[in-house]
Amino acid sequence: QVQLVESGGGLVQAGGSLRLSCAASGGTIGSYVMGWFRQRPGKEREFVAAISWRGSSTSYADSVKGRFTISRDNAKNTVYLQMNSLKPEDTAVYYCARQIAGRYDAWGQGTQVTVSS
Repeated sequence: QVQLVESGGGLVQAGGSLRLSCAASGGTIGSYVMGWFRQRPGKEREFVAAISWRGSSTSYADSVKGRFTISRDNAKNTVYLQMNSLKPEDTAVYYCARQIAGRYDAWGQGTQVTVSS
């Protein structure tokens, strides 16, 4: 059973940047679509970004397009989320997840990102 562990969250001022990492163990993520999601205070979890298994195709939520970049290093079994021009509304717990057959079946525990104004 693959385990996903997110890291890189923290407190940053508006306009700043953070890079989240999602490291997998107990299995490979190299053959799967990987995604990032977030849950803002008082809101349901929402899609942020996804990347194909080769990294050749990416997709983003409109709210983060042009500011966030998802990438992966299959040799390191790790997925990244580079977040630039952060806004207070980006404050959330960020999760990575593995997609199999169209559904996300494995999730990390999340990492907190707080953006101060």
